[in-house]
Amino acid sequence: MEDLIHVANGKILPDIVLKNGYVINVFTEEIIQTDVAITGNRIAGVGAYEGKHTIDCTGKYIAPGLIDAHMHIESAMVTPLEFSKYALAKGTTTIFADPHELVNVVGQKGLDFMLESIQETPMTTHIMMPSCVPATDIDNNGVGEILANDMTSYVNTNQVFGLAEMMRFDDVVNAEEKVLDKLALFKDRIIDGHAPGLTGKALQAYRAAGIHTEHECENYEEAIEKLRAGFKLLIREGSAARNLDAIIKGFIANNIALDNCMFCTDDKHLEDIEKEGHIDLCVKKAIALGVPVATAYKMASYNAARAYQLYDLGAVAAGYLADLLIIDDVEQVTIEQVIKNGEIIDFDTLDQKNNTPITDTNLLHSVKLPFINQDKIALQVDHHPVKVINLVAHSILTRESEEILPVKDQFFQANKIFNKACVIERHGHAGGIGVSAIKGYNIENGAIATSVSHDAHNITVVGDNDEDILLAVAELDRIQGGYVIASKGKIVATLPLELAGIISIQSAKFVQEQLNKMVAHARALGVPESVDPFMTLSFISLTVIPELRLTDNGLYDVDHGQFI
Repeated sequence: MEDLIHVANGKILPDIVLKNGYVINVFTEEIIQTDVAITGNRIAGVGAYEGKHTIDCTGKYIAPGLIDAHMHIESAMVTPLEFSKYALAKGTTTIFADPHELVNVVGQKGLDFMLESIQETPMTTHIMMPSCVPATDIDNNGVGEILANDMTSYVNTNQVFGLAEMMRFDDVVNAEEKVLDKLALFKDRIIDGHAPGLTGKALQAYRAAGIHTEHECENYEEAIEKLRAGFKLLIREGSAARNLDAIIKGFIANNIALDNCMFCTDDKHLEDIEKEGHIDLCVKKAIALGVPVATAYKMASYNAARAYQLYDLGAVAAGYLADLLIIDDVEQVTIEQVIKNGEIIDFDTLDQKNNTPITDTNLLHSVKLPFINQDKIALQVDHHPVKVINLVAHSILTRESEEILPVKDQFFQANKIFNKACVIERHGHAGGIGVSAIKGYNIENGAIATSVSHDAHNITVVGDNDEDILLAVAELDRIQGGYVIASKGKIVATLPLELAGIISIQSAKFVQEQLNKMVAHARALGVPESVDPFMTLSFISLTVIPELRLTDNGLYDVDHGQFI
């Protein structure tokens, strides 16, 4: 602190001076041309400075590092180190990560792995304690239920930052004891919310329970009610769920203050991060929709830091951590350099850094399938309407419809319009298999299977014929998890995800290149552009999102809380 004060006073030279840049001031929402002095890992001052090392920022913009307020590293299907190589390049310097995907499969071992592996990355990663393992009582995950007592040691040793998204919102509203125990344990920490469609007095009860944030808003009407209720609003723009346009347009049209709004990705694939961006995309989109430039950057940094009570993060100002971006085009968010904790990120060196080898075989061998044949995935139907899952474009929501399905010999005959979806328990427990018809995926002459299936991570497969469905599932068993595409009796593409069946132990570059190829295969087989062929598949069994979901126990009506 003494050195910082002396540097700020001009008595000691700072380590680095960013010279003549346009600083985005998040306090006044102005853009001001000035210098930024950095010493150690902090900003010493903003004004006229000379330093040991000078970076000429004439014509450039200096912004605080971007913050992803809620996300799951597992959705990128790589380790934290590999994820950081992509997200840091897009200007994201801090993330709040919920590892509930990994914990649902391998329990405490997964949480410990994540807590250890984040030490390998220069990105600041705050781990939130998974709150709902399993997500519901009807889910068959790998480890059973994690209770408040199982979380106590992590809270007492400050290994976790707060409580991750409380998906059991009905249990909160009904004051269910096991959920209240968890909320009480984290009463002095940040508690994230997850309450899609919750409204009225039930929403008030959810907020009264001490839930701080909410990211499950699909439209302006839902977002404004939750903002008015006192939630910090995390506006989501991921791979499957893209809610930013609808919410921001509504806020601008109604002149709503954005001080309690920030951004998150929730679930985003590497290929999408590479092609379109991460939180930088949120900033770019918000500006294009009419949000003032400084306000958009403030939402992506300062607002998130304040929501999570990090009072030395998210601004270009004296005493703040030197997480900074040097930007060429402020509206397009073209990032020239990333400074993390006062050091310029050398991406060539970072790219060469490798993961620590995984030695725990329990993490690498998690797919334990029951016996499966054509009879096991048969769906008996007649010429009467049945409930069908309907995918929603650019969303993880589903809708239900009643349809007369194509029939052959009293059994559902899948085709391009009515694909067959199966969810297969893969943790070596009950061995259940759920089967349903699904519309909107539109695959033809093939099947796509995955062991990434939120949140219990059983096998999900969709196809238009049983032969390719069974072939894809068998290949998943052989490679111990990942993504598989089968077509016309052949395996045409695979992406092994060896770690718990949801994370690759290979490089991010390998995963991205392979996934790009697999997306192209999926499109060639008919999966439409409005549907992420893999992320969408991964949400078909998530029973905390409306309306219809398929589990290993059968088709489930989320709105009415019952199996069909």
